[in-house]
Amino acid sequence: MSDQTYSVTPIGFVRSVLKIREKAPRQGYEGAPDAWLDLNPGVAEALKGIAPGEELIVLTWFHLAARDVLTVHPRGERKNPLTGVFLTRSPDRPNPIGLHRVQVLEVVGTNLRVAPLEAVDGTPIIDLKAVLAESADS
Repeated sequence: MSDQTYSVTPIGFVRSVLKIREKAPRQGYEGAPDAWLDLNPGVAEALKGIAPGEELIVLTWFHLAARDVLTVHPRGERKNPLTGVFLTRSPDRPNPIGLHRVQVLEVVGTNLRVAPLEAVDGTPIIDLKAVLAESADS
């Protein structure tokens, strides 16, 4: 691996009823609750145009993840063969970046209530991206 490093600064944090990683759903569609994205006031302008109903991709930093894991049994089930983490959605990986597709339910200042979100309370948010509509030309 390269010895070059990059820094990522959180733009906010997840506020959720999910407090324990092991009790969180593995994917949002598996029963994850609503959660709040509490964003820093310094990014308020970047939220311009976001309204209830919008779909977003939330990028998070899995701060509780192991960064030295390269293979896992998918979905934590030993019956599944060991697989490289790059072919899984495991939070344990060299750069533990989470990817979550959510719908905006409410906007209050720099706070967004979204659903569903399987990230635990206190998870750093590193970016938000729009979900782009597919076109016939894509």
